[in-house]
Amino acid sequence: MELLQLSSWPWLYLVVGFQTVVYVFETYLDLRQLQALKRPSLPPQLKGIVSAEKFEKSKAYQLDKSYFGLLHSAVGQIEQTAILLFGVLPWLWLRSGDILREYGYKPEEHEILQSLLFLAIQFVWSQVTDLPWSIYSTFVIEQVHGFNKQTPALFVKDLVKGYALTAIIAPPIIAGIITIVKVGGPYLAVYLWAFLLVLSLVMMVLYPLVIAPLFNTYTTLPEGTLRTEIEKLAASLSYPLKKLFVVNGSIRSGHSNAYLYGFFKNKRIVLYDTLLEQCKKDEEVVAVIGHELGHWKLNHTVYTFLAQQVIWLVYMGGFQAIKGSKVLYQSFGFDSEAVLIGLLLFGFVIGPVSHTLSFVFNIVSRTFEYQADAFAVHLGYAEPLKVGLIRLQEENLSAMNLDPWYSTYHFSHPPLIDRLGAINSQSKKRL
Repeated sequence: MELLQLSSWPWLYLVVGFQTVVYVFETYLDLRQLQALKRPSLPPQLKGIVSAEKFEKSKAYQLDKSYFGLLHSAVGQIEQTAILLFGVLPWLWLRSGDILREYGYKPEEHEILQSLLFLAIQFVWSQVTDLPWSIYSTFVIEQVHGFNKQTPALFVKDLVKGYALTAIIAPPIIAGIITIVKVGGPYLAVYLWAFLLVLSLVMMVLYPLVIAPLFNTYTTLPEGTLRTEIEKLAASLSYPLKKLFVVNGSIRSGHSNAYLYGFFKNKRIVLYDTLLEQCKKDEEVVAVIGHELGHWKLNHTVYTFLAQQVIWLVYMGGFQAIKGSKVLYQSFGFDSEAVLIGLLLFGFVIGPVSHTLSFVFNIVSRTFEYQADAFAVHLGYAEPLKVGLIRLQEENLSAMNLDPWYSTYHFSHPPLIDRLGAINSQSKKRL
């Protein structure tokens, strides 16, 4: 608390400085990865496994994405730095108040309204500036490399649905947070954390049941060998499978996925139709599901959720400690100490911690992936899992050559080569 009251701390410049350091470091990693992508041949471990044709296609796709990413991040960094240094945010906050006055509302008496208007203007700006990038990524890069399946009409339809959901969901959440901060008193951090906990649980229930079906169609996996094998596997692990869906991910993209969701005795498995198309044999799909069930059986989701709750509680405590710091608000050019502004500034100053935690979570996630692979191996799916992983790597045109620094920093999943090596090691242990 005392630290944040020191007038000698130029918080704005510290934040901009940190963001610049992160940008420079991540650009350095991007350039390292760019050089790795330019290598003329496959890694030795993948020769004879991945075809030369797939390698060349993957290389072209990943290079296009890399160049695009470098330009996008450079423009984004310039934009973010300019917004902070030129006082755009405090100007926007004041302008939001002026707009309210024009309609007969006093900003000091309607903080929630001003906060919502402030966020709405920011949201519109972010959509305007990001939309061209999204269009290019979808209708040029993804289209050229055979992944985009969206029509312009579907793209616009998705945007409209997303905007409508944001307009419905965001205001009550923001109003709830502001109200809690106003009346929370000494237990503010606990109340905020509890609110976010309940909110996350509600969204975990509503998203697959209400929100996801607005964008995709979920149909029951037809009766057959694949369904029988998945149900048999789930039953052998006491996984309370209630429904087994196929989602039409192919209407937007050629990329594939599979996931589990649900609470307690009401569990569901979702397979992308692209996964079923890409995997040539049923046992490859079952092996992928065996991996996902490994995450469930080993409580990876529970551990991650609990860790996130601890972090959120600590974050809320940090926000409670800084929300009354006039120095912090003034450093960024704000006269108002509104709740939303405090949360915004806290997000800036907590940047070093957030980046560190993100890196740690990636390390933990990669460990969990190895464990889930090992679980599938112990179920007897070593070979089909390897074939499935290789096929998904090929069909998704994932990077074959990786810079170790880049992958360690960015990836939540281990590289294919490392996963195959670990699976082979686990297989030998079973012999």
